[in-house]
Amino acid sequence: MEIEKIKTFGELKKAGYEPKSIKEELRRNLLQKIMKKETPFVGIHGYELTVIPELERAILSKHNINLLGLRGQAKTRLARQMVGLLDEYIPIVEGSEINDDPFNPISRYAKNLMHEKGDDTPIGWLHRNDRFSEKLATPDVTVADIIGDVDPIKAANLKLTYADDRVIHFGMIPRSNRCIFVINELPDLQPRIQVALFNILQEGDVQIRGFAVRLPLDIQFVFTANPEDYTNRGSIVTPLKDRIGSQILTHYPEDIETARTITEQETAEAVKAKENVYVPDLAKDILEQISFEARENHFIDAKSGVSARLSITAFENLLSTAERRALRNGEEKTSVRLGDFVGIIPSITGKIELVYEGEQEGVSQVAQQLIADAVNTIFKEKFPKIEKLTKESDPDPYAEIVAWFFEENDFELLDSYSDEEYKNELDRIIPLQQLIEKYQPETPKQDSYFLKEVILWALAENKKLSRFSLGNGLHFKDLYGSYISGL
Repeated sequence: MEIEKIKTFGELKKAGYEPKSIKEELRRNLLQKIMKKETPFVGIHGYELTVIPELERAILSKHNINLLGLRGQAKTRLARQMVGLLDEYIPIVEGSEINDDPFNPISRYAKNLMHEKGDDTPIGWLHRNDRFSEKLATPDVTVADIIGDVDPIKAANLKLTYADDRVIHFGMIPRSNRCIFVINELPDLQPRIQVALFNILQEGDVQIRGFAVRLPLDIQFVFTANPEDYTNRGSIVTPLKDRIGSQILTHYPEDIETARTITEQETAEAVKAKENVYVPDLAKDILEQISFEARENHFIDAKSGVSARLSITAFENLLSTAERRALRNGEEKTSVRLGDFVGIIPSITGKIELVYEGEQEGVSQVAQQLIADAVNTIFKEKFPKIEKLTKESDPDPYAEIVAWFFEENDFELLDSYSDEEYKNELDRIIPLQQLIEKYQPETPKQDSYFLKEVILWALAENKKLSRFSLGNGLHFKDLYGSYISGL
């Protein structure tokens, strides 16, 4: 349909345009995508077998939707991508505040204009990108904000009494007629405001200041919320929840690969801007494992959740830490080191909510332990289990490394080391390379130095070595030898 040539209601009818509700529009376009085996939700990973099928079923059922889940689970992104299921353009009565359908006008303005001009009524076209409205629920939201109120200035300018419905100023919901309307964090909306939504969801109309205004609005509502049992800020009142057709539970990535895919997608620009920094695959795995560790850590409030944004911002900080070090050393290129993970601590501390015991421990200390736990978890997947007391009959694969530290008893990895100094220092520990060649022989050479650091950290976590922070790096020592020598 050549919309630029359709300027009036009469021309629209001649073109054979058939009006439909927004829910029917979403349903029809989704059916077409399903038949073509296309996905309407691009860039959403880990939901292919869980959330997305449920969301598609809700759209096909023409339901209003509540996406229920902890923070950082792509709830708002899913809602925004529903715009892609709308028709590219829809006709509206030109000048209408509430996007009146010329075939079914509902506002006084549109009805009067169409009664006066008939087929000559001017038509405008609304693009799908302009058919999405979003409101963050906060305690200061009022009924006037979302539904409407009497406007005294309009009454004065038009010289009308408050008994005339033309003095009404429409709120966000009426202005979102024939659009997708999203309310984020629904439990934060005051109960009396949630009550005001009852009639809109049930009957599709609004009531403003006692006016007998019948506005059968055509809106696709999408709500997002944290699980109401998990928050002290509020809850979804039962009658409103009863009127929401489908409640869909979202979740965090269930495996490292999915989490990595999300992080790499969201940090693509940062990686492109810092092409001089090489990131070993193992470093990416450890970065994602930190979030998994945080969601299980007893110092962190599981009810609050650990957002996927933790990994995203941490990865950006990790790149910047390595980049800064390279610049200070006058190097054009560098590789991420395990020691660089100290630079991601600010990204962790702002993304976790601690329980009382965690507050006593200290948020920075908890963040450091999360990194150490992630390193230890990834280490266990690649190397034999570390036994604190090894039987003489069982060979200890780490005995030669521990023996090296007993003999040398002095090893530092400073943040200021150039790449050459860093590699030379790790090359001193010959048993490290031997262990990698035995258990991880396919490790690329450029990743092997990072893996050597992982081994040292894991041995320290499992009480085979001791690790001390120097402020500008780390100092590793033999654990029991130090006790004996009194150091």
